[in-house]
Amino acid sequence: MAYNALTIDVEDWFHVCGVESRMEVPRSRWQVLANMERILALLAEYRVQATFFVLGWVAEQEPTLVPRLVAAGHEVASHGYSHTLVPQLGPAAFRDEVRRTGEIIATQCGVRPVGFRAPQWSLSGRETPWAFDILKEEGYRYDSSLSPLPFVGDRRGKRLPHLLKTRQGDLVEVPPLVSPFPFGNLPTGGGWGFRTLPLALIAGTMERLNREGHPAVLYLHPREMDPAGPRLTLSRARSFIVYGPHRSAEGRLRYLLGRFSFAPLGQLVEQWHLA
Repeated sequence: MAYNALTIDVEDWFHVCGVESRMEVPRSRWQVLANMERILALLAEYRVQATFFVLGWVAEQEPTLVPRLVAAGHEVASHGYSHTLVPQLGPAAFRDEVRRTGEIIATQCGVRPVGFRAPQWSLSGRETPWAFDILKEEGYRYDSSLSPLPFVGDRRGKRLPHLLKTRQGDLVEVPPLVSPFPFGNLPTGGGWGFRTLPLALIAGTMERLNREGHPAVLYLHPREMDPAGPRLTLSRARSFIVYGPHRSAEGRLRYLLGRFSFAPLGQLVEQWHLA
C-alpha cells in the first residue's frame, strides 16, 4: 500500500513573504492556535499522523504547540524561523535560521527536526544551491521545498521524490503534489489549487501515483481552515495566491483523509530506497 503525506506549514495569517507585518499585529488577533485546534481535531478523528513544518517564530511564541504535536504522534519539521525568502537571507543568515529553529524545537520536545520546507518554496538548484549543503551539514535528511510549478518553483522540476547531491551526501527531495496538464503542472496539492480545482482531479492524481507506488504530498496552512479569518491588504492577485478563495479546505480534506492512507513524511523517507 502506498502511503501519502499530509504536511502543514505552521504559520499565522500575517506571515506573508515580503510583508513585515507580525510586529504590527496584536497578539489578540493571532489565529494560529485556534486554527491548529481544528486541524488536530480532524486528524484525531481520522487517526492520521501528519508532518508539521513549524515556523521557529511561532514555536517560540507558542511554546506548548510543539510538545503537543509530538505527544499526538505527529512529526515536527522546520519551516525556518522568520518566514523570509531564502535568497534574501543568504548563506550565513539561512544557516542561523535553520540552526535556531532546530534548537527551539529540540529544546521544546527533545527531538531535532530532520525535514525542512522553505517559505514560499524559495529554494532552487540555480539560485540557492548552497542551501542544500547547509541543510545536510545541519543534520537534515530531507527537504520539501522544490515545487514543480511556474513562478514559485521550476515548472520543469521533478514531480516525484528524488535525491539531491550535496558535499556531505545525499538529501532526499520531496516535491508537493501537482497534476500534469498539457500547458503545465496544476497546483492540486495545496493552496488555492487544492480548494478550487476539481476534487476528482486531486483524488485521481493521488490514485494514479499510488498505483505506481508513489506518495502524494499534500500541504495546508492553518489559515485555510478559516476562510472568514483576517487577511492582510494585498493586491487582488496576490491575495488570491496567498489566501485563496473564501472557501475552507476542511471538506476536501475530510474526503481525502477518509479515502487514502497517510503517514508522516519523515517516516516515508526512512522507508524509501531512491537511486
